[in-house]
Amino acid sequence: MSLPNLSALAVRERSVTLFFLLLSVVAGFYAFSSLGRAEDPAFTVRAMVVSVVWPGATPEVLQNQVVDRLEKQIQEVAYTDTIETTIRPGQAAMVIRFQDSTPSEKVPDLFYQVRKRMLDERPNLPRGVIGPIVNDDFADVYFSLLALTAPGLPMRELTREAESIRDRLQRLPGLQKAQLLAERPERVYLEFDQDRLNNLGLSAEEVLQAIEANNRLQPLGFVDLAGPRVYVRSNIDLSDLERLTSVPLRIGDQVITASDLAEVRLGYEDPLNYIVRSSGEDAILLGVVMEAGENGLEFGERLSKFV
Repeated sequence: MSLPNLSALAVRERSVTLFFLLLSVVAGFYAFSSLGRAEDPAFTVRAMVVSVVWPGATPEVLQNQVVDRLEKQIQEVAYTDTIETTIRPGQAAMVIRFQDSTPSEKVPDLFYQVRKRMLDERPNLPRGVIGPIVNDDFADVYFSLLALTAPGLPMRELTREAESIRDRLQRLPGLQKAQLLAERPERVYLEFDQDRLNNLGLSAEEVLQAIEANNRLQPLGFVDLAGPRVYVRSNIDLSDLERLTSVPLRIGDQVITASDLAEVRLGYEDPLNYIVRSSGEDAILLGVVMEAGENGLEFGERLSKFV
């Protein structure tokens, strides 16, 4: 059985041949123009980190009462390859690696399974343990880093402006996420007068416990009316520095304020993990991550118009 002569058929049916030729050219141009373009293409990281903090705990105690429990839960997750654990006094970190053959589309679900198991195990951990804290955010490739500076403006105000820009940027088509980098966390510092504490027979730990007790939101009850039920709550918000210094603290048989025992001031985390400067000025970075498969040239134009 002989095959048909395709060359002769193409010459004889020129109009059909020309139609398919033009169709192939148009389809090729369309495919080329719709291809994703990214300077740094996304890739799949098959690893994550789970960390816990237990102030004052020895490595042996952490191993027996915390790490062993978490490792048993993690080992039940499919495609788990290795768990590398590093334990130091008061803290532990577990690097979880999945098999190289793990399908890329299943990796997010595996991360979710680990998070779920860590969340379920948290109530069973000893009191005082902070975490488990899960970090699986390694594969993000920043399309652009925007440096935000404002000479003379307090870092607190600059952070608020950066958050506002980030929120508006979330509506940009093709954006996966935008996050702030190198922001300086605010901290409240209490510098105690040790002589004053000694005279009153108090310790700094007792004062801090009294402040924490006043900062808890506790239900005080409710009132049934003819309409909706009205709930009664304490109006204590110690996030305000002035209120923190003036709120009465009951310690034993004494009622005092934080300002009677310490100098209370608002500052920034010290020491900082890192500092970012742009043109010699303190800056906050806004990291922009593009969606996978998005056209980088078109997204760059939209980002430039936004900026």
